[in-house]
Amino acid sequence: MRLLFIHLLLCSVLTAEGQQYTITARASEIDSRTKEYPQIGYTFSKKGRATDMQLAMVDTSVPLSGRLVIWLMAPHKALFERLNAYGHHAIQVTYPREWFGKMDKLREPGDDNHFSGLRLEAATGQDHTDLIDIAKPDGLMERAYQFVKYLEKENPEGNWKQFLSPDGKRLDWDKVILSGSSHGSTTAARLAKHIRVARVVMLSGPRDQTERWQSENSATPPERFFGFTHTEDAGWPGHHYCRSWLMLGLNQFGPIVNVDTSAPPYENSRRLTSSADVGNPKHAHGASNPNKRSPKDANGNYLYEAVWKYLYTHPVNSTGKPVPHEKRCRRHLDTQR
Repeated sequence: MRLLFIHLLLCSVLTAEGQQYTITARASEIDSRTKEYPQIGYTFSKKGRATDMQLAMVDTSVPLSGRLVIWLMAPHKALFERLNAYGHHAIQVTYPREWFGKMDKLREPGDDNHFSGLRLEAATGQDHTDLIDIAKPDGLMERAYQFVKYLEKENPEGNWKQFLSPDGKRLDWDKVILSGSSHGSTTAARLAKHIRVARVVMLSGPRDQTERWQSENSATPPERFFGFTHTEDAGWPGHHYCRSWLMLGLNQFGPIVNVDTSAPPYENSRRLTSSADVGNPKHAHGASNPNKRSPKDANGNYLYEAVWKYLYTHPVNSTGKPVPHEKRCRRHLDTQR
């Protein structure tokens, strides 16, 4: 009996310690129904290199949050390491999103919902526009679901099953945090308007500065949207982000807060900016997430560590006080209606 007790105690200690798991897999190998869309530049390989590789990371050595972050851009280990430290599971999913740079020229005069259907079709694999035809297995939602099912089998230690619905036929989107940068942050916001998710983190975005979908009814409560950008990013002096944040209703949860002169919880705001030195204004667009363009202090530490933790973990029910529309944003908002 004493030996059995020692064995059980040892197992519990080992389980409590846990470890970080990193899993990669190709979307085309996970689901044979997936296909390429060469007409918009989306293929499974380029110059002999797989381009449909997907990344998943979880660290079972920390208390887990029960949240799955779906990152809508290229694999980002530096960000995923931080997400794991917060207790989040994280996956990056490839899907046909190469249309973005090709479709602006096809906008009809006066069309203020051009990208809305494009983003939704790429995300859902359902028919939302005549400009592209994305099948369900190739939409972000199905790709994410198939990836999590794969992870459930390949990495049971990570407990990925908790992110599937009770019947196992879809993701439990109430446990999902949608996130991305630039184009990815905008699609994350568009999908969150369409389906209810736990949170949306928009780095350097949203970017659809001439669209009206951002002010339409939202399946995800507006207090769950968090935005962060650098003021030298062209989208800021161009009022793109400022306008989008107003259309999403984020002024109801606090003022625009500059993180350089403020500390968490940043007045519980959903709208954060920074003007820290990035060396070259061209680096500002990428500075909002951990990479070589993000500013560091004299000791080589990222300046935005507290910002990222706030964006991905701050309680969604803790909100700042409503403020009026800022004049600089309101003026631009009126001219675009």
